[in-house]
Amino acid sequence: MSFLSIASPALGRRVELAAPPARIVSLVSSATETLFALGAGDAIVGVTPFCARYVAGLAAPVVADYVSADLETVRAVRPDLVIATDGVQLPLARRLAEARLPVVILPVPQSRFGILENTVALGALAGRLAAARALCDALERGSAELVATAPARRPRGYAELWFGRHQRRPGGRAFVHDLLQLAGLEPIHGDRPDGYAVPDLAEVARLAPEVVVVFSEPEHPIDAAELVRERGWDRAFAPRVVASTVERGRNLIHDGPSFLDTARWLRAELGLRP
Repeated sequence: MSFLSIASPALGRRVELAAPPARIVSLVSSATETLFALGAGDAIVGVTPFCARYVAGLAAPVVADYVSADLETVRAVRPDLVIATDGVQLPLARRLAEARLPVVILPVPQSRFGILENTVALGALAGRLAAARALCDALERGSAELVATAPARRPRGYAELWFGRHQRRPGGRAFVHDLLQLAGLEPIHGDRPDGYAVPDLAEVARLAPEVVVVFSEPEHPIDAAELVRERGWDRAFAPRVVASTVERGRNLIHDGPSFLDTARWLRAELGLRP
């Protein structure tokens, strides 16, 4: 009898685990952070270059980039389990699965509740379900505290996310929306039934957000304040401008347990009070 059997329609595969995996390749930084939080970090034998941002002293070797990998490098660490996502990483996950590697994919969260779902899934995969439930309880308590202490009037907020050179804004089906709300903001695109879309900058100007949060990566840095000045927003509606980075606890697009730290940081940065 197997420990766990997981079907993955997106990959056309079923992964059978005879026991909790002793050798895990995590291609998702949030999964890496979560597994360490669950006490399963010793099982991680391969990561991407981005995972070390969220786990201090991470010693596991880099075996893949986020969207590409050398199959033999991944095979060389003899994984019992490979964790990927169903976002832009899905083509890589399919390639690894076709090579008969034991790949399981996690959905990109559409809300903070999706982060909890992925935490439970990782706990089940790693044989750490009780620890996963306890972590979810702690995250829910932290979220409830932020909701209870939110400002009476939430400033209208706009987030602009730069994935390399690709510009997006979160809609109502993105966990970033929840993070902005937990920070005390009212996202101006919260009523949109999408996850991430190319922003209509003229529309943003008409909506005149009071806060503009800009995320960018170190490989393609964006000067948030300069961006606002170039567009004339500093004169048109003079928003507060905050820059988000890949640093743990300041990363608007990271969906690991430290997403709550990011919400707390953003609230403190804006000086929002109940």
